[in-house]
Amino acid sequence: MEDQNVQLDPVPGGEILGSGRTIISEAAVAKVAGIAARTVPGVYSLGSAPSRALGAIRDAVGSSDHAAGVRAEVGETQVAVDITLVALYGHPLHGVADQVRAAVYRAVEELVGLQVIEVNIEITDVFIAPPAKPAGSKTVVVEREALQ
Repeated sequence: MEDQNVQLDPVPGGEILGSGRTIISEAAVAKVAGIAARTVPGVYSLGSAPSRALGAIRDAVGSSDHAAGVRAEVGETQVAVDITLVALYGHPLHGVADQVRAAVYRAVEELVGLQVIEVNIEITDVFIAPPAKPAGSKTVVVEREALQ
C-alpha cells in the first residue's frame, strides 16, 4: 500500500492547515487502471475466462468490479500494473495494448499521483461478434414430444 506524507499548501495568509498521511490501496489503483483500460477502443473485456464469468453474474445483479483483470503493486512513490484483457476482432492487438498502456499511465499518474513504472498487458483472447441476423428473419422453434 502507498504510504505518503502530505503537506497541505498554505492558505493565502501563509498559514498551513495541517499535515497527515495518505494511504492509497492497491485496489484503488487497480480500479482507476481498469476504468482507463475499458475506455480504449478494441477492448472487449478485462480478466480471464473465470473472472469474466463471475463478472457476468455480478452484472446480472447490478454490481460491477472495475478492477477485474487488473493487479497493481504499489510502492512508496511508484506503481506497476498488470492487465489481462480480451480484444475485439479487427483491432490490431499491439495497437490495443499500446493504447491501453498509455491510458493507464495517464489515468494513474493524473488521478492517483504515483509514478507508473510499467504496465504489463496480457491479451488472452479475441472476441468475434456473432453474425448479425437479417432483418425480418423469423426464429423457428421446434417443439419436442414429451417422453413417456
